[in-house]
Amino acid sequence: MKDIKTILVTGGAGFIGSELVRYLLSSTDHSVVNVDKLTYSGNLQSLESADKSKRYHFEQLDICDEHEIQRVLLENKPDTIIHLAAESHVDRSIDGPKDFIQTNIVGTYAMLEQSRQYWQSLQGEKKDNFRFLHVSTDEVYGDLDGTDDYFSEETSYDPSSPYSASKASSDHLVRAWHRTYNLPVLITNCSNNYGPYQFPEKLIPHIILNAISGKDLPVYGDGKQIRDWLFVNDHVRALMTVAISGDIGETYNIGGNNEIQNIDVVTRICELLDELIPGKLNGLSSFSELITYVKDRPGHDVRYAIDASKIKNDLGWKPKEDFLSGIRKTVQWYLDNLTWSENIQDGSYKLERLGVNLK
Repeated sequence: MKDIKTILVTGGAGFIGSELVRYLLSSTDHSVVNVDKLTYSGNLQSLESADKSKRYHFEQLDICDEHEIQRVLLENKPDTIIHLAAESHVDRSIDGPKDFIQTNIVGTYAMLEQSRQYWQSLQGEKKDNFRFLHVSTDEVYGDLDGTDDYFSEETSYDPSSPYSASKASSDHLVRAWHRTYNLPVLITNCSNNYGPYQFPEKLIPHIILNAISGKDLPVYGDGKQIRDWLFVNDHVRALMTVAISGDIGETYNIGGNNEIQNIDVVTRICELLDELIPGKLNGLSSFSELITYVKDRPGHDVRYAIDASKIKNDLGWKPKEDFLSGIRKTVQWYLDNLTWSENIQDGSYKLERLGVNLK
C-alpha cells in the first residue's frame, strides 16, 4: 500500500481537501484527481499551485451523480479514494438541512456504491491495495460530560445538529458497505481544523477578518465551549498515514491535543493582532475590545475532546503544531493573503469557475 499511484480526493477545493491536494503534490510523487462540485465553499484560488502540476487533474461534478462518478473512476483508475466532500457548517445546517442530507448521506452512498462496483472490477494487486478513506468529524459523538472524558473510537454516537447527524449517517453507511460487501474502508473522525485557506464563515478566519475591519467579534453564549483544535496540515498528514498504514475496517480519531475555550481562541487571536498590526487598532487599546457576546445557537455542544492515542500508538502519528504555533502561522497567513479572503467576501472567487481572469 506504500506505493500509491493515483489518489482521488472528493471535496478537494474545500479547506481540508485543498490542503490535502497541495500536500500530495508538494510532498509526494502521487497523482491526484480532485472531484468537487464547487458549491459556495469550493475555491479554485486555493489550488493555483496545483494547476501547475502535471500530476493534478480536476473534475467539477456532483458526488450524487453516480454516472459521472463511475466515469471518473473508470477513466482515472485510482488506487485510493479519500472522501472529504461534505456540507460542514453547523449554522447552515440549522437554517437549511436539506443540502446536508443530500450531500453527506446521498452523496456518500453514491461514492460507496460506485467505488464498490469499481473495486470489484479490479484484479490482482490493484484490487488488494485499493482503499476508501471516509473523513468524518468528532461532532458525531455529541457532547462530553465534565472535563475528564474524551471521545474514543468506541464512543457511542449522539449527534446534536443536522450537520453532525448527517455525518453520523454517512459513517454508518461506510461501515455497512464494509460489513456487507467487504469494501476496504477506513474512517477518521477529526477535531476542529484551523489554518490557511479556511472559508471566512468559520470561527478563526471570521474573527481575524472582522478584527482587521474593525467589526464586532461575535462569541456565542458565554464563549466557554471547549474544542480540540487541530492544525490542518497535521490533519492531512494523519489522513495519509491512515490511508497508507491503517487497518481495513478500522476507525481512527485525529485530534490536536489542544483543548481551548472559544473565548480563549478569540482572545489569543486579538493578542496576536495587537502584536502584528498595532497600526490597525484605530484608537482601541486592544482588538479584544471588539468582542461581543451573542445569543447561543440551538443544540450547541459544550465540549469536544479527542483521544488520539490509537493513531499515535498504532500508526505513529502525532501533531507537529501546538495551538500557539499553529494559530500564529494562521493569523500571519491571513494577514499576508488578504486578497484571497477579499475575493471570497465580494464573491469574485466564483468568477474563476467561469474562466474570468482576475489577475
